[in-house]
Amino acid sequence: MEDLDEAGLAYSRKVGERLRAIRRQKRLSLHDVEAASDSEFKASVLGAYERGERSISVPRLHRLAGFYDVPVDQLLPSDEEGEVIDLTDRALARQAENHLVLDLQMLSELGGPEGAMLNRYIRTIQIQRQDFNGRMLTIRKDDVRAIACILGVATDRTMDRLDQLGLCRVGASH
Repeated sequence: MEDLDEAGLAYSRKVGERLRAIRRQKRLSLHDVEAASDSEFKASVLGAYERGERSISVPRLHRLAGFYDVPVDQLLPSDEEGEVIDLTDRALARQAENHLVLDLQMLSELGGPEGAMLNRYIRTIQIQRQDFNGRMLTIRKDDVRAIACILGVATDRTMDRLDQLGLCRVGASH
């Protein structure tokens, strides 16, 4: 790569690891991304980004974040970040400890002020957990109180209300 010092090369590798982790969490191959993006992101170029062999420009990073439907900052490693944890493995580990699974596709279709507030809150949870699979999200017991307030129901009625709205994922135990 052109004019990158050792620190710059290390950072490019970390960015690449983040790009790969998000793509894998979305369960996309490099060729899937190329096809779905109408060849805007060629598999070979995206692979070079992910391996840290090539630097990605800020505008291109922004477009890729839009394609993956994640905030741009989630594609960048933090300064304190040591090694990148596979986000899919982390999400699977969390699933065992959680009781409620939301269908994010159904949530995205929920309208009105209730839907807008719930979507904003769930998006905040996704950012905090770096959980961007886009299909489902496990909700922890601590989150249920906030969701109850958003839905205007008692905490013990939250799961019933989510069921009524069609947001509980089929097969989720609660």
